[in-house]
Amino acid sequence: MENPGLVAHGEAAPFSTALRSLVNNRLYSDVRFVVGQERQEVFAHRCLLACRCNFFQRLLGQEPGPGVPSPVVLSTVPAEAFLAVLEFLYTNSVKLYRHSVAVTFGLGPLQERCIAFIEAHSQEVLRTRGFLELSAPALLPLLRSDKLCVDEAELVLAARSWARVGAAVLERPVAEVAAPVVRELRLALLAPAELSALEEQNRREPLIPVEQIVEAWKCHALRRGNAARGAPCRRRRGTLPREHHRFLDLPFK
Repeated sequence: MENPGLVAHGEAAPFSTALRSLVNNRLYSDVRFVVGQERQEVFAHRCLLACRCNFFQRLLGQEPGPGVPSPVVLSTVPAEAFLAVLEFLYTNSVKLYRHSVAVTFGLGPLQERCIAFIEAHSQEVLRTRGFLELSAPALLPLLRSDKLCVDEAELVLAARSWARVGAAVLERPVAEVAAPVVRELRLALLAPAELSALEEQNRREPLIPVEQIVEAWKCHALRRGNAARGAPCRRRRGTLPREHHRFLDLPFK
């Protein structure tokens, strides 16, 4: 049997630093992007992007023709977010300020790391401006998580604040902005008094569909969770105990 030989490992830091120096560097670049509304020009390296990310593999699949290749226009992607994604692809690390960059390009490992950080620091994250700036696709996996270290009452307040900011920016009703994500709130975890207060506030400022509140009341009336739906009755890591929780079908896992 052939000897497999000795594997030599170099230092990771100098390697990462060298690759980071190529981010948005015209040297040896063979693909050019025009990014954001400001139409910022960004230089990159086709083979590296294609082998690191399926999105770019599909986008850059065809070989460029002769002459100077046309730039790839990504007008809806903020330049800051795009450069952060490039840094992660080149170096496998990045300092993030907006979680949505991971969702925009479907970078699974990066998204998972961000979610794990938010799960461990949930209350602190909910108070940041960055949370209010999340896109709906970025917020959805957070609201679906059982591992958030935050009580549902706080999460409902955070979701309302997020929807208010989105409504102001997009000039749309709060309920319309919240619609893609609000169904992930687990209202059955709230005590009857909390649910009544939420229902009253919902009349003044619609956020949650009425039928969703009705389903939560059913859990209280029947003294059991809806096993078929599962998640709406499942406690999160940070859920504070309430008397009716002992009647729910699904404990925290």
